[in-house]
Amino acid sequence: MKKHDNIYAKVLNKVDDFKFDESVVDVFPDMIQRSVPGYETIVHTIGELAKTAVTPNSVVYDLGCSLGAASLSVARAVPNETCKIIGVDASEAMVERCKRVVQTFTLPNPIVIQHGFAQRVEIKNASMVVMNFTLQFIPPADREALLKSIYDGLNPGGMLVLSEKIRHPTLTGNELLVDLHHQFKRDNGYSELEVSQKRAALEKVMLTDTFNEHETRLKNVGFADVVMWYKCYNFTSMVAIKG
Repeated sequence: MKKHDNIYAKVLNKVDDFKFDESVVDVFPDMIQRSVPGYETIVHTIGELAKTAVTPNSVVYDLGCSLGAASLSVARAVPNETCKIIGVDASEAMVERCKRVVQTFTLPNPIVIQHGFAQRVEIKNASMVVMNFTLQFIPPADREALLKSIYDGLNPGGMLVLSEKIRHPTLTGNELLVDLHHQFKRDNGYSELEVSQKRAALEKVMLTDTFNEHETRLKNVGFADVVMWYKCYNFTSMVAIKG
């Protein structure tokens, strides 16, 4: 049974920067479902995309794998013994929990979970790389170099799936999307206090880009086309394929 997320339910004297510690790991499935519109659709579709992208004897990388939802989606979607899946996360608490989650399943394709930073992962022989709401937590100065290493490590025809919370380029438009997202959270049972304190916790940690900034950066590193396949409020998922 999922634990209920009430991390920000009480008034905090000081709202610390958000981090993926043990308290967040404990409630992560509930938190992500109640905070990210369409999360289950995105995870399911990553598996569907894997059916077309993943090739025999290749590697799939899930950078910022959290509790392994995307890795599991890929493992189940592609034919038996097609690929090796490597999930990497910077949170030790998340990695330890993810290992236990993955071990509870008998999977047609193996998943290896590792502790580490996405920027330091050597990408090679990759048919697919997934970054599901991960790049937004990477320092902006590191983002283009990380995407370049992903592009270089993808095989021809390889696919990058990049899901992100984005910022609308105009103040009015961005406020509209933020308001809709906050109402989504209220509708899912979060109080005004929880919405406010969570926003304060993320303010300096999750630095979002516009879609145009993402598209420009992806094209700068070599991807010829960037397809936004999902969008709801200020959340999107896009695909870039290496030619």
